[in-house]
Amino acid sequence: MITRVRSAVSSIIGGIMASGSSAHENHPDLPLRFPYSRPDFLTLSPDEVECSADHISRPILILKEMKLPWAAGYAEVINAGKSALNEDQACCEVVELRKRPADPSTAHVDVSMNVCVQEVKEQNFHYWALFDGHGGSGAAVFAAKFLHLHIEEQLQEVLEILQNPSLQPPTCLGLSRAASLRGAAGAPGSPNTMAPRFFMEKKIKQESLVVGAIENAFKEMDAHISRERMVYSISGGCTALVVVYLLGKLYVANAGDSRALIIRGGEIIPMSSSFTPESERQRLQFLAHLQPSLLGNDFTHLEFPRRVTKKELGKRMLYRDFTMNGWAYKTVQEEDLKFPLIYGEGKKARVLATIGITRGLGDHDLKVHDSDIAIKPFLSCSPEVKIYNLSQFEHGADDVMILATDGLWDVLSNQEVAEAVSGFLGNCDPDDQHRYTMAAQDLVMKARGVLRDRGWRIAGDRLGSGDDISVFIIPLMHGIKQPPPS
Repeated sequence: MITRVRSAVSSIIGGIMASGSSAHENHPDLPLRFPYSRPDFLTLSPDEVECSADHISRPILILKEMKLPWAAGYAEVINAGKSALNEDQACCEVVELRKRPADPSTAHVDVSMNVCVQEVKEQNFHYWALFDGHGGSGAAVFAAKFLHLHIEEQLQEVLEILQNPSLQPPTCLGLSRAASLRGAAGAPGSPNTMAPRFFMEKKIKQESLVVGAIENAFKEMDAHISRERMVYSISGGCTALVVVYLLGKLYVANAGDSRALIIRGGEIIPMSSSFTPESERQRLQFLAHLQPSLLGNDFTHLEFPRRVTKKELGKRMLYRDFTMNGWAYKTVQEEDLKFPLIYGEGKKARVLATIGITRGLGDHDLKVHDSDIAIKPFLSCSPEVKIYNLSQFEHGADDVMILATDGLWDVLSNQEVAEAVSGFLGNCDPDDQHRYTMAAQDLVMKARGVLRDRGWRIAGDRLGSGDDISVFIIPLMHGIKQPPPS
């Protein structure tokens, strides 16, 4: 087994398994759930989709019409040969939520059905999302079709509460607050009455309901992929970066290594964290410590500065486990010769010598190369959600949120991206609605670079990005112009 793992690691370093594709189980006998495509809002013909997959010229695709919400800009480019297709996907929607008001006086009787039907109120949320696929485009395409619908379903349940700003979310639906308190353990009049100073009820903010809805939607999306893969061929997995605008706030949810940041008045405000084997080392090690069977008797959850060799048995060597941020010395034992759970550094860091991300959707069939050790237990579909309150700040035409897959961030820093976008927008007419798509195109071009004798090169003769790149640029001033909630 160790020989097979070493072989897999050699392949990773050589780039063959960089996306983890060869470790996925394929189901060629099952029909595709959705055919390969580019984002619907690009409105590409089949011929244009085919031309977009040119790994030599790598054409940058942009919007034909400026029709995205908030006049947002978008651009993308395929990889330089890493995979046959562009495994990134994107989605942008305005989703209508509907609720039934609690006041029965707004109801009317449908005579034909002999039932009481209440009038419907509506509320929209705006949605932008990027999905970075690996091991095939199937999961990314599937998530682009459905994740916003799962978010809609989750928000539907709490919409009435959200539309009443003065209403604190009730602890128990279906009971009045007074009745809920009377039944609470420790509440006055309850069977387990305690001194008043010990009784309390946690106050929940309304925005926490939106965060919870998004988190549950990600879990439902992952379960949806798991169910559908039994009937359809849904290849690989994907990271997910989502922005939801609802009732004056932006909710940025990230599961993976794509990135979001806000540029406001020249200030850079990171709106996401990257989840990688290194950043989630302690979570992964703790899981392996609790369930060592997940390691298949071939890996160790401990981390060492390098591979341990037999000649070091009995010696004292630096290590760390899930309880540690620092390092200490331990006596090397036979079990420490196993392959480490997390191996490599930076972009070459891998979980179980297989995959370089630790959060996302799909990957239900992913296994360690040439083994039956499943990777999925170590992968989380739970996003980190950050909130930005648009109403708290004044925003100008050059204040934007940038969303991009890791193909951009692999070669450009936050500072370089901010300077590029601010510099470009500063030279554009503030009233030009094409400015944000042109800025996205310019940003993709800066990361892709120009094809020279030594490959794709960017400024400073640095190596350009050979990965798929997808970019949204969302002007924040347009959020202030949205109609007030009904």
